[in-house]
Amino acid sequence: MPASEFRLSRRSFLGFATVSVLLPLAACQTVTSPPGKGEGVSSSATSLVQNIRSSNGLAGLTADSTLEKAALQQAGFMASAGRMSHTTGWGRDFATRVRNNEIHGLAAENIAVGRMELDRLFAMWMASPPHRRNMLDQKFTRFGLAYSEASSGSTQRYWALVLAS
Repeated sequence: MPASEFRLSRRSFLGFATVSVLLPLAACQTVTSPPGKGEGVSSSATSLVQNIRSSNGLAGLTADSTLEKAALQQAGFMASAGRMSHTTGWGRDFATRVRNNEIHGLAAENIAVGRMELDRLFAMWMASPPHRRNMLDQKFTRFGLAYSEASSGSTQRYWALVLAS
């Protein structure tokens, strides 16, 4: 078809225009979330946490953004250090991090490392008596869960769960 005879239908034009607008927006969306950070994981784990608690006769826990922020800080430290630890190495133990994040009342932390789905992560914690005790403590009402991927380029995820009253 010669260029002089090329006509773009209104439907084709609108389709092209829509793709032209949405494509850059989709690209921007991937840039806003830094790679290797597991923010927003608490909301994904809420039903799993509720099932664990209710099957043990306990009230559920509420996902809490302050606790998730504290969990993400710990996961990020462990990922950058390449090891699991409740102490950051900057002289900040769990109690100091809780205080610095303005978490009041009782609190506990579970940590783990591995590339796994949430159901496996929580199954591992439930199989460990100290972690299980934290998750089933009836005094806790809130939780925050996050992970950070290892900075070494491996596929390992460093997980942190912060529970509080």
